Amino acid sequence: MTDTIFVTGLVVHAYHGVGDDEGRIGQQFLIDLVLELDLSRASHSDKLVDTISYADLIEVASKAFRARRFRLVEAAAGAVADALLSTFPRIERLRVTVHKPHAPIAAVFADVGVTLVRSRHD
Repeated sequence: MTDTIFVTGLVVHAYHGVGDDEGRIGQQFLIDLVLELDLSRASHSDKLVDTISYADLIEVASKAFRARRFRLVEAAAGAVADALLSTFPRIERLRVTVHKPHAPIAAVFADVGVTLVRSRHD
C-alpha cells in the first residue's frame, strides 16, 4: 500500500542560481512535495501523532531550501529531500519538484525546474 501526503506550490524566496543577480536579488521558487508513507494508522486513529503535520513538513522543506545559496536547483532539491528523509522516519519515498518560473533565460517559457525522487532505501 502506498499512501501520499502532498504540498503543491509552496512559494519560497531564495538566492539560488549561477548568475550574480540571482545571488543578490533572488527570486521566487515553487516547490511541490509528494511523500509516500503508510497512513493506515492515522486514517483509523484520527491523531496528528500518527502522520506528518503539513506545518512541520513545510517548515523543514523551507529551511533546507534556504539554508545556503545553491548554484543549481538540483542541489537545492536534494537538500530538501535529504532533510525530509532525515527528519521524518515515516517517509518511505518522496518526490521533490522545484520550479524556477523566473529563470533568467532568453526565451519565453511557462516554467523550468527539476524533479528528484528519493527513497529511504536508496
